[in-house]
Amino acid sequence: MAVADTLIGIFLEAVATRRRPDQFMRRTESGWESIGSERALEDVESLALALRELGVERGDRVVLLSETRYEWAVTDLAILGLGAVTVPIYPTLTAAQCRALLENCEPKVLVASTRAQLEKIRAASAGLPCVRTLVCIDPLPPGGSAAEHAMHALLTRGAALRKAEPGAFRASAQAVRPDDLATIIYTSGTTGEPKGAMLTHGNIASNVAASLQVMRFESSDRCLSFLPLCHIFERMGGFYSMLASGVSIAYARNMESVAADALEVRPSLVMGVPRFYEKVVARVLETAHAHPAPARALFFWGLGRGRAIARAHYAGRRPSLLAGWLARLAGALVLSRIRGRLGGRLRRCFSGSAPLSTEVMEFFYAIGIPIIEGYGLTETSPVICLNPSDREKPGTVGPPIPGVEVRIGDDGEILTRGPHVMRGYYRNESATREAIRDGWFHTGDIGHLDTDGYLVITDRLKDLLVLSAGKKVAPQPLEAKLKLCPWVGEAILLGDRRPYVVCLIVPDFVHLEAEAKARAWPIASRRELLERPDVRALYQAEIDHVNAERAPFEQIKRFALLDRELSQESGELTPTLKFKRRVITTNYAALIDSLYVGHSAPA
Repeated sequence: MAVADTLIGIFLEAVATRRRPDQFMRRTESGWESIGSERALEDVESLALALRELGVERGDRVVLLSETRYEWAVTDLAILGLGAVTVPIYPTLTAAQCRALLENCEPKVLVASTRAQLEKIRAASAGLPCVRTLVCIDPLPPGGSAAEHAMHALLTRGAALRKAEPGAFRASAQAVRPDDLATIIYTSGTTGEPKGAMLTHGNIASNVAASLQVMRFESSDRCLSFLPLCHIFERMGGFYSMLASGVSIAYARNMESVAADALEVRPSLVMGVPRFYEKVVARVLETAHAHPAPARALFFWGLGRGRAIARAHYAGRRPSLLAGWLARLAGALVLSRIRGRLGGRLRRCFSGSAPLSTEVMEFFYAIGIPIIEGYGLTETSPVICLNPSDREKPGTVGPPIPGVEVRIGDDGEILTRGPHVMRGYYRNESATREAIRDGWFHTGDIGHLDTDGYLVITDRLKDLLVLSAGKKVAPQPLEAKLKLCPWVGEAILLGDRRPYVVCLIVPDFVHLEAEAKARAWPIASRRELLERPDVRALYQAEIDHVNAERAPFEQIKRFALLDRELSQESGELTPTLKFKRRVITTNYAALIDSLYVGHSAPA
């Protein structure tokens, strides 16, 4: 399908050709509100003209600090239609973290979603001469300065400007070119300080067009959007791609309401990250285990029949007639009920941001909802590779999408080039030169292309653990395997320049405490629970299971259980909930050192 070559062009084309009465949906106090294409265009035009009156010009940076919601989309499109640059900031960042980004990008206008976010951005921008205006999406608190505006007031003012200058916005939008800078997105900083990736309209629009040659959507589809729109995965996949395909977009109230919202809006498409899908599987299995024995046995029988079909599909073979008949019976008796809890219409899910386990993919295929896994980075707009529908290969992220090149460097690093690669890092020429060499973007990931041209990612280049004996251990596959255990919330392997591998485990306290109650273990406190020998034995058994598949130098020799979850506040998690291995190593230095005291296991 033909896709416009600018992001604002994608939106205007969607309005002109689709005219959906439910282009966007949002939850209000009275229920779900449908917002048609024309109404959305009016909001975008009005806000854009009001921002123009406040001084926003081509090339100006406008910061958007907001949760995922309809107004996020409108604000982004209004900024882009002026030829200005959207700078999204994660709403979970602290004022100090926001300040560093503001100092780098020097925005003219700041847009915040709520009173709390407005207070944060006020503190972060105090004394910055570049900032002229603050806009609050929600009603303004009393006592604000004349430089602060409520979005509803701007929309009202913009509506008057639109009537006075009916062609002004269109003229501005049509002047936007593919090579114009569209956005600066700050990387989450798993391996260092955040850097502002500069993506043009052409970068992202080309990625939309190429991805839509692989993932096909229908005009009857509806996508439930809940991931952060400030992340390029949701923004390109769950926003621009949906607009280009004529798909309705419903915005979840928050991450906790996704299950309830899905029952109400009945989506057919979802963009998620592995942790989301892992939690869905864990919740379904937990519910199944709580059923009486006959119902529990029926559930696992049905799931087993579905898994058999999934394995046959992924192996590229046709299941037997009996297996197919049993799977259909299981679907009618058991698996359709699981789909019903997700709204009943969900037909396809997409996963990115981190590796997805084969077991999770099998589970979703078994219940009739295939997950399509892809791969990319902020700097690549983001998609590099994507599994094609009905030709997925678990354990891979698919072949490169059309127009994108991939090759493997001498050290195993994945390199890519094409129209999807960013212009560079904003005001950081040294980082740009390091990332883009001889025309190839260096991803920092390690992998290989299999015989079918599908990309297999094995680890992060900077995450490789180089043991003191020189052996190299890729931690991510072991961590992913451990996280399949219901009692493991997070697993962090360590051992760089050490004699052997150790592991810090963040327990899944919900499942662990439920297991403790079932076994009548006393739970005075989390720390006391984790110190019980029988609890440690649970985790040791899981580690032994993982170790059995590994060479001796790769095996986890010792482990420690943490009595709290990792957090963004402590700097241990990025806004996309990836853990920062270096920060964790610093925060738990004494505990990690204790795992090596008196031990010299061979590496």
